[in-house]
Amino acid sequence: MHSSHLLLEEPIRMASILEPSKSSFFPALTKIVGTLGPKSRSVEALSGCLKAGMSVARFDFSWGDSDYHQETLDNLKVAVRSTKKLCAVMLDTVGPELQVINKSEKAITLKADGLVTLTPNQDQEASSEVLPINFDGLAKAVKKGDTIFVGQYLFTGSETTSVWLEVDEVKGDDVICLSRNAATLAGSLFTLHASQVHIDLPTLTEKDKEVISTWGVQNKIDFLSLSYCRHAEDVRQTREMLKKLGDLSQTQIFAKIENVEGLTHFDEILQEADGIILSRGNLGIDLPPEKVFLFQKAALYKCNMAGKPAVLTRVVDSMTDNLRPTRAEATDVANAVLDGSDAILLGAETLRGLYPVETISTVGRICAEAEKVFNQDLYFKKTVKYVGEPMTHLESIASSAVRAAIKVKASVIICFTSSGRAARLIAKYRPTMPVISVVIPRVKTNQLKWSFSGAFEARQSLIVRGLFPMLADPRHPAESTSATNESVLKVALDHGKHAGVIKSHDRVVVCQKVGDASVVKIIELED
Repeated sequence: MHSSHLLLEEPIRMASILEPSKSSFFPALTKIVGTLGPKSRSVEALSGCLKAGMSVARFDFSWGDSDYHQETLDNLKVAVRSTKKLCAVMLDTVGPELQVINKSEKAITLKADGLVTLTPNQDQEASSEVLPINFDGLAKAVKKGDTIFVGQYLFTGSETTSVWLEVDEVKGDDVICLSRNAATLAGSLFTLHASQVHIDLPTLTEKDKEVISTWGVQNKIDFLSLSYCRHAEDVRQTREMLKKLGDLSQTQIFAKIENVEGLTHFDEILQEADGIILSRGNLGIDLPPEKVFLFQKAALYKCNMAGKPAVLTRVVDSMTDNLRPTRAEATDVANAVLDGSDAILLGAETLRGLYPVETISTVGRICAEAEKVFNQDLYFKKTVKYVGEPMTHLESIASSAVRAAIKVKASVIICFTSSGRAARLIAKYRPTMPVISVVIPRVKTNQLKWSFSGAFEARQSLIVRGLFPMLADPRHPAESTSATNESVLKVALDHGKHAGVIKSHDRVVVCQKVGDASVVKIIELED
């Protein structure tokens, strides 16, 4: 693992810290994924989330059924149309998640040092003595002295609503535990996490497969977040399944790393997946707290060098109930940006939090401030060194476009792409200015009908730092036969002007294919 220098520009003037933050069309280069739920599913709330900077909506199937999520998604489509802000859809699987079954939904009070039995017998009523769970193999998996954590789904770490249990004895299928702290478990869904214990359940459950092949197919999901990903094989099997589901062969798989098992196989998982989600909530339980930061830095560095998006979770838990984040949380968001995150994923904060819109805009403002002091020069050198020589054709074009843009202080980079690969490579070098990727649809035919692909590619860049997609008119091919792609370029420039990122006399770097060659050119705007 490489040690990561603190990617901070030197030196920072104190006076500049006090300058007011500027608001713009692109609130930050770092993207924000919002989990939609009870507090963020009306058209009004969703429009607020999109305007505040959410560019990916996460539908979490641990919570709510397909009809519930369909209604939310239909509202999101209305909000997208009215705000004219693009938004991608991410389906999050349940995976081998251990849950406490509390049918009565009554609050359960546990006393410190009291005994509580975890049982697979789901007919029993949940109480302070017995907690029925959805897995009959726990007794085989744990031993005396193991730690088990039980908390409200998407727990915010408040110790009064979550409990640490220590396994006292295993009796048949039951596990008798000692409660380490007093707690009141309230709410309908509690998850259970056994520290550093292998749970013998498939990563994709039957329920997950059903949801993907019905709801997922119906809504042509852009991203599939694979919960509790533990091996590269998990990703391969999921990919095989998606290939058989028509449109979903284009869906990107993001492996969610939530436990030590996933961490151990991180390198091979990264090779197979399209992106990584670091689920810090569960990792924080599985790992000793002093190890979490190190894993975060190492994992983000690896994702950055592989040019694959890295998403970080659990950043402003306290904003679930408060209007301002804590000092530690505000610093944590900024460090996530400096460490190399592409996107920040909000969970409880937007799902059931009181301030979903304010949370998104607060996180966006912190990201924007951190981006200003991100040491791009050092990062660029590290990336070029990692790629090594000889570079591939595309890689050299991408790095040259970024270097040119920085040297001439361009306000944006415009990249013409049909697969989205060229634009992602440019973003890998982390330019300090936005990259507008003009996705040129490709014509596909299956003898019966013609269709244009491109919408998937455009939406999938909504999770990459610094990449802002624009879907071009399909009549303009990405490979220009005439010397230039003037009309599409004009549309892209107008888009940039309208967004407020391009002004008169600005310089713009354009990256496009002309015939067989790729060209990087610098344009200076007249008016």
